[in-house]
Amino acid sequence: MKYRRLDINGDYTLGRNRQNFLTDVDAVAQAIKTRLLLLYGEWWEDLTDGLPLWQRMIGSVGSDENKQVLDLIVKERINGTTNVNSVVNFISEIKDRKYTFICLVVTDYGNLTVSV
Repeated sequence: MKYRRLDINGDYTLGRNRQNFLTDVDAVAQAIKTRLLLLYGEWWEDLTDGLPLWQRMIGSVGSDENKQVLDLIVKERINGTTNVNSVVNFISEIKDRKYTFICLVVTDYGNLTVSV
């Protein structure tokens, strides 16, 4: 897998030849990040793709049932990423109206930790 590297502002990096690209587990990590940042209906080529933040996530009360729904949505986005085999050790929390998670992702190139 090969991905163009993003800078700290989320823009493509240019002008540094091979240094502008990520491969293997680093590419998968960036692919997961960009998939989690893409909002539902935001991409003009496929309006059905994206994280349904406004449609299903914001305004959810911090109950266990709603937390399980949020967990499932996030896991599905991560699992739908190319070269991801599985998501394990998923731990999440809703505290002060803020949803956070950390998990281990098993990829074709090795394991990586994803957190928000």
